[in-house]
Amino acid sequence: MKYVDEFRDGDLARGLARSLATSARDDREYRFMEFCGGHTHAISRYGLEDLLPPNIRMIHGPGCPVCVLPVGRIDAAIALARDPKVTLCTYADLMRVPASGGMSLIKAKAAGADIRMVYSTLDAIRIAEAEPSREVVFFAIGFETTTPPTALAIRLAAQKKLSNFSVFCNHVLTPAAMRAILAGEGEGVEIDGFVGPSHVSAVIGVRPYQFAAQQFNKPIVIAGFEPLDVMQSILMLVRQLNEGRCEVENQYGRAVTHEGNLKAQAEVADIFELRDSFEWRGLGEVPASALRLRAAYADYDAERRFGVTTPSAKDNPACECGAILRGAKRPHDCKLFGTVCTPETPMGSCMVSSEGACAAQWTYRRFDTQRVAS
Repeated sequence: MKYVDEFRDGDLARGLARSLATSARDDREYRFMEFCGGHTHAISRYGLEDLLPPNIRMIHGPGCPVCVLPVGRIDAAIALARDPKVTLCTYADLMRVPASGGMSLIKAKAAGADIRMVYSTLDAIRIAEAEPSREVVFFAIGFETTTPPTALAIRLAAQKKLSNFSVFCNHVLTPAAMRAILAGEGEGVEIDGFVGPSHVSAVIGVRPYQFAAQQFNKPIVIAGFEPLDVMQSILMLVRQLNEGRCEVENQYGRAVTHEGNLKAQAEVADIFELRDSFEWRGLGEVPASALRLRAAYADYDAERRFGVTTPSAKDNPACECGAILRGAKRPHDCKLFGTVCTPETPMGSCMVSSEGACAAQWTYRRFDTQRVAS
């Protein structure tokens, strides 16, 4: 398959591994955070850490949008769905994320709430059109990648004059989270560079990451999701550090441009505005890290329409998802991992989503304790 097979070539991967072995200096360590959950998935699936020299360590980041959503926002969505007139539409991987009191969206659905899994924002629009007596709320989550489809749905609802459609907006911003991680560096987290998000960067481009290189002296390489993409990006990071450079480089040139998708950016800017602050699981309150609907689109804002409030809620105290999401711990460090917490019985969000670090390591059996100890 074009653009896939050539990026999974074993001989080329072994060649990159040899280049990394000769490029990595023996007198230092290299600690790279793969920000995106898609990269975490690729690293686990293809066993890429086994190809790296022992002094190159990959650190999982907060790049799973399901994982970083705090419990309080899921509690708020469940409360909204329990309104008898509301139909809550959401993506499937949110259904099993644990909420307060042992609840989840799927348990609320089993108890009678009208919660429906959809594949796109347009599915929610179609439901609103087909069932005008229902208040259809789309539970919108995700990074900059999934924000444009939500903007499109709101614009379409306005064009169709749908009065029974609204959005519970939880879209968050990648650069703000990266800044929060760097600002907290030293508190159990040491990072020498980032494997940067790719799908997000296809939308926002390269420029928004330049602060990390200029203010924090951290190199970033925006990487594709195939194994050779990730390997090459790690090699580019090693070479930057060896040469004393801190730049934003783009390995994923076949999809990411310097400017990004200007049309999508304009659409998002027209409909959304920055929130002053937003809570991230693992990072706490992060300033200017999330979006809400502009006043001009207030009719489609579920928080205003239904007076949604976000209750204060905490994770399971034994769950280490928060520390894993900010790079302070690895899944193996959690005493629940693989014991009471598995994909069948998740105790935290990182074990639910396919992009979660715990789910990726469990699925691909990346929890050899000898390897971790080394």
